[in-house]
Order: sequence, then structure tokens, then C-alpha cells
Amino acid sequence: MIYNNFADKKLSALSMGCMRFPVKENNSQIDMEKTREMIAYAMEEGINYYDTAWGYHDGNSELAMGEILSEYPRESFYLATKFPGYDLDNMDKVEEIFEEQLKKCRVEYFDFYLFHCLSENNIDAYLDPKFGIYDYLIEQKKNGRIRHLGFSAHSNLDTMKRFLDAYGKDMEFCQLQINWFDWDFQNAKAKVKMAADYGIPVWVMEPVRGGSLARLDDFYMQKLENLRPGITPAEWCFRFVQSIPEVKLTLSGMSDFEQLKENIATYKEAKPLNETEMNTLFSIGKAMASKKVLPCTACSYCTSHCPMELEIPRIIKLYNESIYSDAEIEALPENKMPSNCIGCKACEAVCPQNIEISKMMSDFAEKV
Repeated sequence: MIYNNFADKKLSALSMGCMRFPVKENNSQIDMEKTREMIAYAMEEGINYYDTAWGYHDGNSELAMGEILSEYPRESFYLATKFPGYDLDNMDKVEEIFEEQLKKCRVEYFDFYLFHCLSENNIDAYLDPKFGIYDYLIEQKKNGRIRHLGFSAHSNLDTMKRFLDAYGKDMEFCQLQINWFDWDFQNAKAKVKMAADYGIPVWVMEPVRGGSLARLDDFYMQKLENLRPGITPAEWCFRFVQSIPEVKLTLSGMSDFEQLKENIATYKEAKPLNETEMNTLFSIGKAMASKKVLPCTACSYCTSHCPMELEIPRIIKLYNESIYSDAEIEALPENKMPSNCIGCKACEAVCPQNIEISKMMSDFAEKV
């Protein structure tokens, strides 16, 4: 396992995102047996950073991590979680939520804690002193209950700058959506530069973009095969982020044992890309973006706010597949069809990618 230095710590360059564990019947039902096996293997292979959050697996990820990690010495892992500012209803509950998170995770402190999901929807609330979020988290850091404070962002550059101008002096790391597709599509390149300008190291989230970059058209794969024969699309994604000097840590939400083993094998050594390989990925990204796909990462925040209980990430995935190719669209259950959307936009209020989900549902309803 590759390790990178951060403060007085050595962090595994590949770290485990706890948003996509194996599940049983639905996203809220984590398969604890399979998850426990995966974490045991991750520990054995040197992964020492685990990233959970209040909303992951409909609130059950923190509980699962608390149960499983309590079986290991506290000094053997670093645990990260976040204040759920993606939901504005949480803004006046920072103390209540933080205390509950400690209980759920069965720890006395968090190694890393983040302002979660900075976006245009919540920047004003994050900066509003009446909620006391910043003051409370700084107090917890002084008390040793937070060892390192940072933020994750799905925002545009102006919003990120507003946050950094206000709190940047106290931010020790930032978590950004970085992959070769979003390097231009979501201006990830400029966000990395902005973080560097403030002296803040970068954690990568969504390196494979929710798995969507692990499946590429044969035409694109042939271009990559000509450069590095035998390399999988997922490995291309990890080699890309290994090529960015500012990156200290890459999170991967691995949902099965095979993904975990493959990714760990990739991180046995660094094999950064050369200029030709980087430019080839960028050209593929531009070609894909020209087809106007929606930037869903399957975070599932939307599903917990949908009054119709629609499987929104699945619908968006199918919608995007209909743009990528002419492949047949799989059938959806009658009560899960996009036509069941009532257009309330509750999902849009918590979407980190600012997707116009209601518009997509209307458009897609005409196709299926």
C-alpha cells in the first residue's frame, strides 16, 4: 500500500468510502457480514482511513462503522465523518448531531471531520453565525474531539472561494470530486488549484464517478488499450488521480470484495500517467460530455427526500445510459417509473450536483 504524509500521520493513499457497502434488499440494509469481511481485508492490506457520513446508507453507515471498527484498536485506523449541511434542516442541530455521531461511531473523537457537501444551496447557512456551526466545530477541535477539520465541496469556484475566504485559515484538508471526466466538466482542475493556493491538501472523492467511468464504450476503450494494454477503466481512473501532485488520499466506495481487491492491487505502487495518456482521457471526457449526461454520483441523498420513494440514482443511470448508447432500457417497476414524479423538487434541494431532477424525470417519462 502506498502511504502519504499528512501532519504527523501516514495515510493510506487508497482509503475506504463508506457510502456503497454491500446491501441486502435496499440501500439502508447494509450486509454486515460482507462488509465486515471487506474491512478486515482492507485492514490487513494497509488501508487505515475510513470515511463515513450522517446520511450514508440512510443513516446506517455510521452505525455499521461503529460496530465493526470497535473490534480494532483505536490507534489502528483513522475515522472521518461529516456535518450534514446538505440538508438545511440540520443547520441548527450541529451539537445534537455531533454528539449522536460520536455515539453511533462508538468513539470519543474523530480523526477527521468535515463541513459536508459545500454547495450553492447551503453556503449562506454555513457562513451564517446564528447557526454556530463553525464556532462549535472549532471548539470541538480545541477540545480534542476533532483532530483535523476540513470540508467537502460540490460547489462552483465562487462558492468555494467564499467559504475559504471565511474559514480557509482553519481548514486542514478538502475533499473534492476529481476524476478525468470532471477535470474539465466540473472544473475540478481549477478547484485543485484554488485549494493549493490556500495551502490545503486534497482528498479525492468519486474517482470512478459512482462507477460510471468503470464502464466505457468499446470505441473509447480501444484508444486506452493502445496506450496501456490490459488496464481496466477503473485502474485508469486511479492512475489519473495518482498523477495529481496535490492529492494525498483517494476515497473509493467499494461495494464488493472484487472491487476492493482490484483497487488495493492498483495501489501497491504508483504508476502516474504521461502527458499523452492524460490528454487522451481528456479528449474522451469531452466527447462524452458533449452527449449531455447528468453528473449523478449515486450518493442517494435524493432518495431519502422523495415522497414517492423513487429510486432516483437508478433512474438517472438509466437516463444517462440512454444518452451514451442505443442500448435497450431495462424495465422499471410500475410504481418506480419517472412518470410517478410529482415535481416537488425536494430531491433537488439536497442534490450535491445541482441536477434538475424533476426536468429529467419529465423528459425521461416520455421515453419509457
